[in-house]
Amino acid sequence: MDRLLKSARSSGSLNLSNRSLSEVPVEVYRNLDGIGGDDDKWWEAVELQKLILAHNSIELLKEDIRNLSCLVVLNLSHNSLSQLPAAIGELPELKMLDVSHNLIVRIPEEIGSAASLVKFDCSNNQLTELPSELGRCLALSDLKGSNNLIASLPEDLAKCSKLSKLDMEGNKLTVISENLISSWTMLTELNAAKNMLNGIPVGIGGLSRLIRLDLHQNRISSIPSSIIGCHSLAEFYLGNNNISTIPVEIGELSRLGTFDLHSNQLKDYPVEACKLSLLVLNLSNNSLSGLPPEMGKMTSLRKLLLSGNPLRTLRSSLVTGPTPALLRFLRSRLSQGEDSETATTSKKDIIAMATRLSISSKELSMGGLELSAIPSQVWESEEVIRLDLSKNSIQELPVELSSCVSLQTLILSKNQIKDWPGSVLKSLSSLSCLKLDYNPLRQIPSNGFEAVPKLQILDLSGNEASLLDGPSFSSLPNLQELYLRKMRLTKVPSDILGLHQLRILDLSQNSLQSIPEGLKNITSLVELDLSNNNISSLPPELGLLEPSLQALRLDGNPLRSIRRTVLDKGTKAVLKYLKDKLPEE
Repeated sequence: MDRLLKSARSSGSLNLSNRSLSEVPVEVYRNLDGIGGDDDKWWEAVELQKLILAHNSIELLKEDIRNLSCLVVLNLSHNSLSQLPAAIGELPELKMLDVSHNLIVRIPEEIGSAASLVKFDCSNNQLTELPSELGRCLALSDLKGSNNLIASLPEDLAKCSKLSKLDMEGNKLTVISENLISSWTMLTELNAAKNMLNGIPVGIGGLSRLIRLDLHQNRISSIPSSIIGCHSLAEFYLGNNNISTIPVEIGELSRLGTFDLHSNQLKDYPVEACKLSLLVLNLSNNSLSGLPPEMGKMTSLRKLLLSGNPLRTLRSSLVTGPTPALLRFLRSRLSQGEDSETATTSKKDIIAMATRLSISSKELSMGGLELSAIPSQVWESEEVIRLDLSKNSIQELPVELSSCVSLQTLILSKNQIKDWPGSVLKSLSSLSCLKLDYNPLRQIPSNGFEAVPKLQILDLSGNEASLLDGPSFSSLPNLQELYLRKMRLTKVPSDILGLHQLRILDLSQNSLQSIPEGLKNITSLVELDLSNNNISSLPPELGLLEPSLQALRLDGNPLRSIRRTVLDKGTKAVLKYLKDKLPEE
């Protein structure tokens, strides 16, 4: 603790999260005065600017917090606070305040004096209202108050004209006033799902920058025609409401990629809405008896969900089958002239739509587009965390991909990649999931895995030559899932036995003849797939993985040492049988 406090004097940042603290250390309130000895270089000390106290058991934040007058970031999330001190308003530099996941019943009105506040998260508390004084925080751009008991929003929030993100999901709101909506012209994301809203304000049409609108699970009965003004809208969620009709104006939202209308009371889908260039359309659990043939022109659709409708004009196999087949059927019902006008959505348009959707979801999906190279939109998209480029013809990763430093999941399954892209992967410092299965991948260098030390999921299945050089799995200490199907392996790579966090290990469809007893040391293993190999016997030590091992797949092996009656009883019976074979100590 002393070391952390002393370090904070020079860095201006103090992280005391996950320390089982029941109270804030008194040294923190003193702005770290008195930390260290006489030999401290006091002239190099800086004021505390960032204080992280998340994931503790703190019940009280004292008024002494006013001593930290230079504080910019304060994170008190996941504690046991029931209130905030009035002194929170005496932090003139405070820009980010996170008090989510506490037991707070009231936000003090003094919050309005925190004039620099930009981001405020008070979600997952027990609030019944937000103070009207919050409207004095004129710089506020990101407000999150989800999962509380708030019945209405104070009209003074209209003064927060810079608001760009508002999340009030899971409250008791019955209305969002026209005054508020018309004042928030900078909004890009609005989430008011799981409330009791009776309608959508007509003023919604003034939100020309709105990208994501989530109003699912409310009591909304109609969509105002003014929605035509939301021309930046990319995602619109209205599932679980009482909507019976869709306004024809919806067809003018040219950037809309996801439209979710599941579990409403729709009786038809308007022809005008067939002009949309959607990727996902969810119409499940409505009262649709048919679909307009013009829907066949929506060739950009990757997913059309229709289950739970009394569709009498379509065979059930079409409704539940692949979307392209349904679209072809609908097109066949168009007159010949109309059908010839149907232009297949270009690859360029689909990439553009996927890029738009990634703005809020941070996920970019470009699978199955017959791409031979990764389009530049990938590294031009800010903060993408998940990138799916599977089922293409990509041969290499461009160096520009190195700039995607937020990337956590990279899916490159079923491409034409031949060389291990170590130099690019090394720059992706946040990467935790890498799927390179079924590529013609040549051998991975012995130090290849050093490029991705934070990996938790790795799939190299179907790359038969990739492990010839014996790349060291010991460079992947955080690995939790490893898939090595169809690799022509004749033995289990020995350093896999040292992966102590491994939960899933898939070695199916190989040529393994035996299993090392050292597998018993991977005590975190939950699934082990050894199916379709040449294994004739299992080491009794494998029985020591009971009870953590939940699934042991052995079918397709010439096992002679275990009776068929035992195998048929499943994992627990097999592990018990093996354990009973261990020699008594």
